[in-house]
Amino acid sequence: MSFQMFFQHLANGLSLGSLYALIAIGYTMVYGILRLINFAHGEIFMVGAYLAFYLMTLFVLPWFAAFVVALGITCILGMGVEKIAYRPLRDHPRISVMISAIGASFFIQNLAIVVFGGRPKTFPVPDLFNRIISIRDVKIVSITFLIPIITFIALAILLFIVNRTKTGMAMRAVSTDHETARLMAIDVDKIISITFAIGSTLAAIGGIMWGLKYPQLLPIMGLVPGLKCFIAAVVGGIGNIKGAVLGGFLLGLMEIMIIAFLPALSGYRDAFAFILLIVILLVRPSGILGSAKGEKV
Repeated sequence: MSFQMFFQHLANGLSLGSLYALIAIGYTMVYGILRLINFAHGEIFMVGAYLAFYLMTLFVLPWFAAFVVALGITCILGMGVEKIAYRPLRDHPRISVMISAIGASFFIQNLAIVVFGGRPKTFPVPDLFNRIISIRDVKIVSITFLIPIITFIALAILLFIVNRTKTGMAMRAVSTDHETARLMAIDVDKIISITFAIGSTLAAIGGIMWGLKYPQLLPIMGLVPGLKCFIAAVVGGIGNIKGAVLGGFLLGLMEIMIIAFLPALSGYRDAFAFILLIVILLVRPSGILGSAKGEKV
């Protein structure tokens, strides 16, 4: 393999890994707070992409305004899912909450089929994200570089919120013990809503960037990426934000590089994620950066 081809595949792997990392953070934050796997997270990712699409095409908003409005609506959707599907069952057995999460996932997916239609739609890509950047003999689309940059900016803002603000302190307290947090005058319901809002916003950013990089929208587009990002969160250490980012990058790079070096295995691309999950669970069940004593946001 030539240096040019290797650099091309490396850039694609980092770009895909950045998308996985963004979406995986949502899984790991919710698990860190509630010990709950939000199976509707992939569908929220899908809704974010569709909202941006319709705001640009149907309402003819400029792309930057469409993206901001889509993020806001998706944020509200995430909080609504928590309030309707999860909050009433918070004191029930975990199996009830898990069933509710799966039900919310299928409900949003099928509602999207009814509202958006089952036919694929082409996401309009602004010129800024579709420019060709030449580095020696390597030609790379600008969105491939922008995705990791946006991911690191979002990660930096999130880590600042979690580690440097009162809301972040409250989130860490709630992730440790709900009852103790209540005794410290922390509004647990509010903190959980904020967690879902942040996770859903990151999922929407991921959905919009996914549409820019792979400009075909389907109501089921969140299913496979959602599963892979859940795997990335588990591989990195579910409940650990940095672990989710590490798992996302590891999974994205592995997918692209294995196909690059072994193109005959391209049909098994999705299987690699599950193979990695099995290996990690056998070697280190708590994940690469996970804690055996308990996960922390």
